[in-house]
Amino acid sequence: MARRRLSSEEEALWSALARTVRPIRPSARPVAGLTNAPLPIEPPIKTRLTPPPVRTPKPPPVAPPARTPAAVLDTGWERRIRSGSISPDTSIDLHGHTLSAAHARLNQSIAAALSRDARVLLVVTGKPPKSAASEGKGRRGAIRGEIGHWLETSPYADRIASVRVAHPRHGGDGALYLILRRKK
Repeated sequence: MARRRLSSEEEALWSALARTVRPIRPSARPVAGLTNAPLPIEPPIKTRLTPPPVRTPKPPPVAPPARTPAAVLDTGWERRIRSGSISPDTSIDLHGHTLSAAHARLNQSIAAALSRDARVLLVVTGKPPKSAASEGKGRRGAIRGEIGHWLETSPYADRIASVRVAHPRHGGDGALYLILRRKK
């Protein structure tokens, strides 16, 4: 890459700057072409006496608060879940999948259930390993550990009314009911 020559104005500015620099090692050789002539004093630049107008940023549009799954459903739903008389409209089995595959499949299934106006989605996550359950450590499987976060950050989070542990006839601790909201 060819270097360009400095103009006379740029050379004067560079010389003025170089004279203000102190060498790290005093024994360093001086830069050729530099003189110790006094710096020319330039007249001050005129500035505005009035400050520029202050712009206040527009506040971001206020989004309605995101709806979160309910801790308690109405008594009809609660009774049906406890008694096991609830029947899932659709189900998905995630155990045996990798975390990324299970996450993608969960989102696809929720989208499909919503498009069919389903109200109850049964999500089978699998039970924790028997060794962990028998030792009393309370360990959960990897998918079961992540599913709460996946549902909170899902693009369909506002369409989920509640998440409940399934009745033993539908998998008990190894499955969840996703109760979906009706269309708006």
